[in-house]
Amino acid sequence: MKRILPLFTVMILLAACSGGSSRYRNPFLPDYSFSMNINTNLPTLSGLNSPINPIIIPDNGSGITIIAMKISDNDYRAWDAHCPNQVPSACSLMDIDGVNAVCSCENYEYSIFSGDGSQVEYTMKPYKVSVIGNNLLRISN
Repeated sequence: MKRILPLFTVMILLAACSGGSSRYRNPFLPDYSFSMNINTNLPTLSGLNSPINPIIIPDNGSGITIIAMKISDNDYRAWDAHCPNQVPSACSLMDIDGVNAVCSCENYEYSIFSGDGSQVEYTMKPYKVSVIGNNLLRISN
């Protein structure tokens, strides 16, 4: 009995630390490793110089299309632009409607601030945004 109690305690701790929200582990969206630098001086990306002005950054060969938005001086959000609650298809890219992203097939709506949607299983897939210089951002996973 003395040997079982520590083993049981370790098993409970490991189960409790299985970590992370399953809402980000999306079976529909692949986990490609990528990193891209974004020059916000370019006319197509200049929307990222103004807060609360989301833009779509098209696939540049990485297989990933991104929705990005500046929140404040050094705070940005970036999300996968594919609808997180469906298998990627011709209509799975989301459109921007104000500060929300909308799936063109099912009309699911997600906040670009948080990535959350209402009455959906998965949130938008987040990406890391780093400010690496004046008018230069790095988006990666």
